[in-house]
Amino acid sequence: MDIEQVTSCQRVRRALNHEEADHIPFDLGGTGLSTIHVTAYQNLRRHLDLPAVEPHISFIAEQLARVDEDLAELLQTDVRPVIPGTAAGFHYVIRDEGAYEAYTDEWGIGWHKPKDGGFYYDIYHHPLAIANSLDEMRTYPFPDPLDDGRFLQLRSQVEAAISKGKSVALSGPCAGIAEVYSWLRGFEQYYIDLALNPTFVAYMLDRLVEFKCAFWERTLKEIGDLVDVVVEADDLGGQNSPLMSPKTYRSLIQPRHKRLFSFIKAQAPVKLFYHTCGAVRVLIPDLIDAGIDILNPVQISASGMELEALKRDFGRDLVFWGGGVDTQRILGTATPDKIREHVKQNIEALAPGGGFVFATVHDIQANIPPENIIAMCEAWQTFGVY
Repeated sequence: MDIEQVTSCQRVRRALNHEEADHIPFDLGGTGLSTIHVTAYQNLRRHLDLPAVEPHISFIAEQLARVDEDLAELLQTDVRPVIPGTAAGFHYVIRDEGAYEAYTDEWGIGWHKPKDGGFYYDIYHHPLAIANSLDEMRTYPFPDPLDDGRFLQLRSQVEAAISKGKSVALSGPCAGIAEVYSWLRGFEQYYIDLALNPTFVAYMLDRLVEFKCAFWERTLKEIGDLVDVVVEADDLGGQNSPLMSPKTYRSLIQPRHKRLFSFIKAQAPVKLFYHTCGAVRVLIPDLIDAGIDILNPVQISASGMELEALKRDFGRDLVFWGGGVDTQRILGTATPDKIREHVKQNIEALAPGGGFVFATVHDIQANIPPENIIAMCEAWQTFGVY
Protein backbone atom coordinates (compact mmCIF):
# COMPACT_ATOMS: atom_id res chain seq x y z
CA MET A 1 0.00 0.00 0.00
CA ASP A 2 1.43 3.37 -1.00
CA ILE A 3 0.77 5.85 1.79
CA GLU A 4 3.25 8.50 0.64
CA GLN A 5 0.65 10.97 -0.63
CA VAL A 6 2.15 13.61 1.64
CA THR A 7 5.56 13.77 3.26
CA SER A 8 6.10 12.34 6.70
CA CYS A 9 6.75 15.82 8.01
CA GLN A 10 3.43 17.07 6.67
CA ARG A 11 1.64 14.02 8.03
CA VAL A 12 3.00 14.52 11.54
CA ARG A 13 2.36 18.25 11.54
CA ARG A 14 -1.26 17.70 10.59
CA ALA A 15 -1.63 15.26 13.46
CA LEU A 16 -0.01 17.77 15.82
CA ASN A 17 -2.52 20.38 14.65
CA HIS A 18 -5.44 18.00 15.24
CA GLU A 19 -6.05 17.46 11.54
CA GLU A 20 -6.48 14.26 9.56
CA ALA A 21 -3.95 13.52 6.84
CA ASP A 22 -3.81 10.64 4.38
CA HIS A 23 -2.75 8.24 7.11
CA ILE A 24 -2.04 8.19 10.83
CA PRO A 25 1.67 8.94 11.31
CA PHE A 26 3.82 6.14 12.69
CA ASP A 27 6.72 6.41 15.11
CA LEU A 28 9.14 3.63 15.90
CA GLY A 29 12.51 4.97 16.96
CA GLY A 30 11.68 8.66 16.70
CA THR A 31 12.28 9.18 20.41
CA GLY A 32 14.02 7.25 23.15
CA LEU A 33 10.56 6.62 24.58
CA SER A 34 9.10 4.97 21.49
CA THR A 35 11.92 2.78 20.26
CA ILE A 36 13.08 -0.83 20.72
CA HIS A 37 15.42 -2.84 22.93
CA VAL A 38 18.60 -3.88 21.15
CA THR A 39 17.80 -7.60 21.50
CA ALA A 40 14.37 -7.25 19.89
CA TYR A 41 15.90 -4.96 17.28
CA GLN A 42 18.49 -7.49 16.19
CA ASN A 43 15.86 -10.25 16.13
CA LEU A 44 13.61 -8.10 13.95
CA ARG A 45 16.40 -7.32 11.50
CA ARG A 46 17.25 -11.01 11.17
CA HIS A 47 13.59 -11.89 10.66
CA LEU A 48 13.35 -9.34 7.85
CA ASP A 49 16.63 -10.52 6.24
CA LEU A 50 18.22 -7.12 6.70
CA PRO A 51 22.02 -6.91 6.87
CA ALA A 52 23.62 -7.47 10.24
CA VAL A 53 24.74 -4.20 11.83
CA GLU A 54 26.42 -3.16 15.02
CA PRO A 55 23.49 -1.39 16.67
CA HIS A 56 23.91 2.12 17.98
CA ILE A 57 22.70 2.30 21.58
CA SER A 58 20.79 5.52 22.19
CA PHE A 59 20.40 5.00 25.96
CA ILE A 60 22.82 2.64 27.67
CA ALA A 61 20.76 1.99 30.80
CA GLU A 62 17.73 0.68 28.94
CA GLN A 63 19.77 -0.82 26.06
CA LEU A 64 17.69 0.97 23.45
CA ALA A 65 18.62 0.72 19.79
CA ARG A 66 18.67 3.63 17.41
CA VAL A 67 16.68 2.39 14.42
CA ASP A 68 18.80 2.31 11.27
CA GLU A 69 17.49 4.02 8.18
CA ASP A 70 16.99 0.83 6.15
CA LEU A 71 14.55 -0.56 8.72
CA ALA A 72 12.88 2.81 9.28
CA GLU A 73 12.22 3.13 5.55
CA LEU A 74 10.98 -0.44 5.28
CA LEU A 75 8.48 0.13 8.09
CA GLN A 76 7.56 3.58 6.70
CA THR A 77 8.11 5.41 9.96
CA ASP A 78 7.52 9.16 9.94
CA VAL A 79 9.72 10.51 12.74
CA ARG A 80 13.47 10.71 13.16
CA PRO A 81 15.26 11.34 16.46
CA VAL A 82 17.74 14.10 17.13
CA ILE A 83 19.80 13.22 20.19
CA PRO A 84 22.38 15.47 21.86
CA GLY A 85 25.89 14.19 22.28
CA THR A 86 27.64 13.69 25.60
CA ALA A 87 29.96 16.25 27.09
CA ALA A 88 33.27 16.41 25.24
CA GLY A 89 35.32 15.38 28.25
CA PHE A 90 33.04 12.58 29.40
CA HIS A 91 33.20 8.97 28.24
CA TYR A 92 31.07 6.04 29.31
CA VAL A 93 33.32 3.34 30.74
CA ILE A 94 31.79 -0.08 31.37
CA ARG A 95 33.46 -1.64 34.41
CA ASP A 96 33.72 -5.29 35.39
CA GLU A 97 32.35 -5.66 38.92
CA GLY A 98 32.10 -9.39 39.47
CA ALA A 99 28.60 -10.53 38.61
CA TYR A 100 27.78 -7.11 37.14
CA GLU A 101 28.78 -4.73 34.41
CA ALA A 102 28.66 -1.18 35.75
CA TYR A 103 29.15 2.43 34.73
CA THR A 104 28.81 5.89 36.22
CA ASP A 105 27.00 8.56 34.21
CA GLU A 106 27.94 12.24 34.01
CA TRP A 107 25.68 13.04 36.98
CA GLY A 108 27.64 10.67 39.22
CA ILE A 109 24.81 8.12 39.26
CA GLY A 110 25.94 4.48 39.28
CA TRP A 111 24.24 1.87 37.07
CA HIS A 112 24.81 -1.87 36.83
CA LYS A 113 23.48 -4.87 34.89
CA PRO A 114 23.79 -8.57 35.72
CA LYS A 115 26.18 -10.31 33.37
CA ASP A 116 24.04 -13.44 33.41
CA GLY A 117 20.69 -12.71 31.80
CA GLY A 118 20.32 -9.01 32.47
CA PHE A 119 18.56 -6.85 29.89
CA TYR A 120 18.93 -3.42 31.52
CA TYR A 121 21.12 -1.40 33.84
CA ASP A 122 19.54 -0.44 37.16
CA ILE A 123 20.67 2.32 39.50
CA TYR A 124 22.73 1.10 42.44
CA HIS A 125 24.39 4.35 43.53
CA HIS A 126 22.43 7.53 44.28
CA PRO A 127 25.07 10.19 44.98
CA LEU A 128 22.83 12.43 47.09
CA ALA A 129 21.17 9.62 49.04
CA ILE A 130 22.54 10.72 52.41
CA ALA A 131 22.67 14.47 51.84
CA ASN A 132 20.86 16.21 54.67
CA SER A 133 21.41 19.90 54.03
CA LEU A 134 20.87 22.45 51.30
CA ASP A 135 24.59 23.20 51.38
CA GLU A 136 25.33 19.66 50.20
CA MET A 137 22.85 20.08 47.37
CA ARG A 138 24.19 23.51 46.41
CA THR A 139 27.74 22.23 46.13
CA TYR A 140 26.95 19.00 44.28
CA PRO A 141 28.49 19.39 40.80
CA PHE A 142 26.17 19.31 37.80
CA PRO A 143 27.37 18.60 34.26
CA ASP A 144 27.88 21.58 31.94
CA PRO A 145 24.69 22.04 29.88
CA LEU A 146 26.61 24.12 27.33
CA ASP A 147 29.48 21.72 26.72
CA ASP A 148 30.18 21.80 22.99
CA GLY A 149 30.02 18.01 22.78
CA ARG A 150 26.26 18.14 23.22
CA PHE A 151 25.77 20.24 20.10
CA LEU A 152 28.30 18.95 17.56
CA GLN A 153 25.98 16.68 15.58
CA LEU A 154 22.59 18.26 16.17
CA ARG A 155 22.37 20.10 12.86
CA SER A 156 23.63 17.17 10.81
CA GLN A 157 20.99 14.90 12.38
CA VAL A 158 18.25 17.42 11.64
CA GLU A 159 19.37 17.99 8.07
CA ALA A 160 19.52 14.23 7.40
CA ALA A 161 15.93 13.84 8.58
CA ILE A 162 14.64 16.85 6.67
CA SER A 163 16.32 15.70 3.47
CA LYS A 164 14.11 12.60 3.60
CA GLY A 165 10.96 14.59 4.36
CA LYS A 166 10.76 13.27 7.92
CA SER A 167 9.49 14.91 11.07
CA VAL A 168 12.07 15.72 13.74
CA ALA A 169 11.76 14.97 17.48
CA LEU A 170 14.47 16.61 19.57
CA SER A 171 15.49 15.01 22.85
CA GLY A 172 17.04 16.81 25.78
CA PRO A 173 20.35 16.31 27.59
CA CYS A 174 18.89 14.22 30.42
CA ALA A 175 15.67 12.85 31.86
CA GLY A 176 13.01 15.12 33.33
CA ILE A 177 13.56 17.30 36.38
CA ALA A 178 11.64 15.06 38.80
CA GLU A 179 13.21 11.92 37.37
CA VAL A 180 16.78 13.18 37.64
CA TYR A 181 16.15 14.32 41.20
CA SER A 182 14.83 10.87 42.12
CA TRP A 183 17.91 9.25 40.58
CA LEU A 184 20.28 11.53 42.45
CA ARG A 185 18.47 11.17 45.74
CA GLY A 186 17.23 7.58 45.59
CA PHE A 187 13.62 6.62 45.15
CA GLU A 188 12.76 6.10 48.81
CA GLN A 189 14.36 9.37 49.84
CA TYR A 190 12.71 11.16 46.91
CA TYR A 191 9.25 10.30 48.20
CA ILE A 192 10.25 11.16 51.76
CA ASP A 193 11.43 14.53 50.47
CA LEU A 194 8.15 15.18 48.68
CA ALA A 195 6.38 14.78 52.01
CA LEU A 196 8.88 16.03 54.58
CA ASN A 197 11.62 18.01 52.82
CA PRO A 198 9.88 20.16 50.20
CA THR A 199 12.64 22.79 50.46
CA PHE A 200 15.14 20.23 49.16
CA VAL A 201 12.85 19.29 46.29
CA ALA A 202 12.15 22.89 45.32
CA TYR A 203 15.81 23.85 45.37
CA MET A 204 17.03 20.92 43.30
CA LEU A 205 14.20 21.14 40.78
CA ASP A 206 15.01 24.83 40.33
CA ARG A 207 18.66 23.92 39.67
CA LEU A 208 17.56 21.33 37.14
CA VAL A 209 15.25 23.81 35.39
CA GLU A 210 18.19 26.21 35.07
CA PHE A 211 20.34 23.41 33.63
CA LYS A 212 17.70 22.52 31.07
CA CYS A 213 16.89 26.11 30.11
CA ALA A 214 20.55 26.77 29.35
CA PHE A 215 20.65 23.73 27.06
CA TRP A 216 17.34 24.46 25.35
CA GLU A 217 18.16 28.11 24.75
CA ARG A 218 21.32 27.30 22.81
CA THR A 219 19.85 24.27 21.05
CA LEU A 220 16.66 25.93 19.87
CA LYS A 221 18.53 29.03 18.79
CA GLU A 222 20.56 26.81 16.47
CA ILE A 223 17.91 24.41 15.11
CA GLY A 224 14.56 25.32 16.65
CA ASP A 225 13.03 26.41 13.35
CA LEU A 226 13.67 22.92 11.93
CA VAL A 227 12.21 20.88 14.79
CA ASP A 228 8.59 19.79 15.25
CA VAL A 229 8.71 18.30 18.73
CA VAL A 230 10.76 18.79 21.88
CA VAL A 231 10.84 15.82 24.25
CA GLU A 232 10.67 16.02 28.04
CA ALA A 233 10.03 13.08 30.34
CA ASP A 234 9.36 12.15 33.94
CA ASP A 235 7.42 9.27 35.43
CA LEU A 236 4.52 10.51 37.51
CA GLY A 237 2.32 7.41 37.53
CA GLY A 238 2.28 3.82 38.71
CA GLN A 239 0.07 0.98 37.56
CA ASN A 240 -2.94 2.00 39.62
CA SER A 241 -2.49 5.65 40.57
CA PRO A 242 -0.17 8.64 40.36
CA LEU A 243 3.06 8.33 42.33
CA MET A 244 2.15 11.45 44.29
CA SER A 245 -1.02 13.33 45.09
CA PRO A 246 -2.24 15.99 42.66
CA LYS A 247 -1.70 18.49 45.48
CA THR A 248 1.97 17.54 45.73
CA TYR A 249 2.42 17.74 41.97
CA ARG A 250 0.78 21.18 41.87
CA SER A 251 2.82 22.57 44.73
CA LEU A 252 6.30 21.26 43.91
CA ILE A 253 6.62 20.03 40.34
CA GLN A 254 4.03 21.82 38.21
CA PRO A 255 5.41 25.35 38.83
CA ARG A 256 8.82 24.17 37.60
CA HIS A 257 7.23 22.39 34.64
CA LYS A 258 5.40 25.59 33.72
CA ARG A 259 8.60 27.61 33.87
CA LEU A 260 10.55 25.09 31.80
CA PHE A 261 7.87 24.41 29.20
CA SER A 262 7.03 28.08 28.68
CA PHE A 263 10.73 28.84 28.29
CA ILE A 264 11.10 26.13 25.64
CA LYS A 265 8.10 27.38 23.68
CA ALA A 266 9.38 30.95 23.82
CA GLN A 267 12.53 29.87 21.97
CA ALA A 268 10.90 28.19 18.95
CA PRO A 269 7.50 27.17 17.50
CA VAL A 270 7.70 23.60 18.80
CA LYS A 271 5.21 21.22 20.37
CA LEU A 272 6.00 19.98 23.87
CA PHE A 273 6.06 16.18 24.02
CA TYR A 274 5.78 14.94 27.59
CA HIS A 275 6.33 11.35 28.66
CA THR A 276 4.92 9.88 31.82
CA CYS A 277 4.02 6.25 32.29
CA GLY A 278 1.22 5.00 34.46
CA ALA A 279 -2.20 5.95 35.72
CA VAL A 280 -2.00 9.71 35.29
CA ARG A 281 -5.51 10.60 34.17
CA VAL A 282 -6.13 12.68 37.30
CA LEU A 283 -2.97 14.71 36.54
CA ILE A 284 -3.74 15.37 32.87
CA PRO A 285 -5.57 18.69 33.43
CA ASP A 286 -2.57 19.90 35.44
CA LEU A 287 -0.15 18.74 32.75
CA ILE A 288 -2.16 20.60 30.11
CA ASP A 289 -2.07 23.67 32.34
CA ALA A 290 1.69 23.24 32.67
CA GLY A 291 1.99 23.51 28.89
CA ILE A 292 2.28 20.05 27.40
CA ASP A 293 0.91 19.49 23.88
CA ILE A 294 1.60 15.78 23.51
CA LEU A 295 1.10 12.92 25.98
CA ASN A 296 3.22 9.80 25.73
CA PRO A 297 3.15 6.79 26.06
CA VAL A 298 -0.58 6.60 26.95
CA GLN A 299 -0.29 3.49 29.10
CA ILE A 300 -3.61 1.89 28.33
CA SER A 301 -3.03 -1.01 30.74
CA ALA A 302 -2.94 1.37 33.72
CA SER A 303 -6.01 2.27 35.76
CA GLY A 304 -8.17 5.01 34.32
CA MET A 305 -6.33 5.20 30.99
CA GLU A 306 -9.15 3.97 28.74
CA LEU A 307 -8.62 5.43 25.29
CA GLU A 308 -12.18 6.38 24.43
CA ALA A 309 -12.52 8.44 27.61
CA LEU A 310 -9.10 10.06 27.19
CA LYS A 311 -9.91 11.06 23.63
CA ARG A 312 -13.33 12.38 24.60
CA ASP A 313 -12.15 14.38 27.58
CA PHE A 314 -8.73 15.60 26.47
CA GLY A 315 -8.54 15.11 22.71
CA ARG A 316 -9.08 18.79 21.96
CA ASP A 317 -6.08 19.78 24.06
CA LEU A 318 -3.69 16.86 23.67
CA VAL A 319 -2.06 14.86 20.93
CA PHE A 320 -1.76 11.21 21.92
CA TRP A 321 1.65 9.86 20.90
CA GLY A 322 1.44 6.21 21.85
CA GLY A 323 -1.43 3.99 22.88
CA GLY A 324 -1.15 2.07 19.63
CA VAL A 325 -0.43 -1.29 21.20
CA ASP A 326 -0.07 -2.45 24.79
CA THR A 327 3.52 -3.64 25.25
CA GLN A 328 2.82 -4.79 28.81
CA ARG A 329 0.10 -7.38 28.21
CA ILE A 330 -0.50 -7.77 24.48
CA LEU A 331 2.51 -7.30 22.20
CA GLY A 332 4.71 -9.91 23.84
CA THR A 333 2.20 -12.70 24.39
CA ALA A 334 -0.81 -12.35 22.08
CA THR A 335 -1.15 -13.97 18.68
CA PRO A 336 -0.60 -11.83 15.58
CA ASP A 337 -4.35 -11.91 14.88
CA LYS A 338 -5.11 -10.70 18.40
CA ILE A 339 -2.55 -7.92 17.99
CA ARG A 340 -4.13 -6.78 14.74
CA GLU A 341 -7.56 -6.59 16.37
CA HIS A 342 -6.11 -4.77 19.37
CA VAL A 343 -4.42 -2.19 17.12
CA LYS A 344 -7.62 -1.74 15.13
CA GLN A 345 -9.59 -0.95 18.29
CA ASN A 346 -6.99 1.52 19.54
CA ILE A 347 -6.87 3.32 16.20
CA GLU A 348 -10.65 3.58 16.13
CA ALA A 349 -10.53 5.23 19.56
CA LEU A 350 -7.73 7.72 18.95
CA ALA A 351 -7.64 8.50 15.23
CA PRO A 352 -10.79 10.59 14.59
CA GLY A 353 -10.00 14.25 14.03
CA GLY A 354 -6.24 13.78 14.08
CA GLY A 355 -4.23 14.36 17.22
CA PHE A 356 -2.75 10.85 17.16
CA VAL A 357 0.71 9.54 16.34
CA PHE A 358 0.73 5.75 16.33
CA ALA A 359 3.41 4.31 18.59
CA THR A 360 3.78 1.50 21.07
CA VAL A 361 3.11 2.08 24.75
CA HIS A 362 6.72 2.87 25.65
CA ASP A 363 9.62 0.94 24.14
CA ILE A 364 9.42 -2.52 22.59
CA GLN A 365 10.98 -4.85 25.14
CA ALA A 366 13.69 -7.44 24.63
CA ASN A 367 11.41 -10.49 24.52
CA ILE A 368 8.94 -9.28 21.87
CA PRO A 369 8.78 -11.72 18.91
CA PRO A 370 9.47 -10.12 15.52
CA GLU A 371 6.29 -11.67 14.13
CA ASN A 372 4.28 -9.64 16.62
CA ILE A 373 6.04 -6.41 15.70
CA ILE A 374 5.28 -7.05 12.05
CA ALA A 375 1.63 -7.78 12.87
CA MET A 376 1.46 -4.44 14.66
CA CYS A 377 2.96 -2.62 11.67
CA GLU A 378 0.63 -4.36 9.22
CA ALA A 379 -2.37 -3.41 11.33
CA TRP A 380 -1.23 0.23 11.42
CA GLN A 381 -0.88 0.21 7.62
CA THR A 382 -4.30 -1.38 7.12
CA PHE A 383 -6.40 0.45 9.69
CA GLY A 384 -4.54 3.74 9.84
CA VAL A 385 -5.87 5.16 6.56
CA TYR A 386 -8.09 8.22 6.91
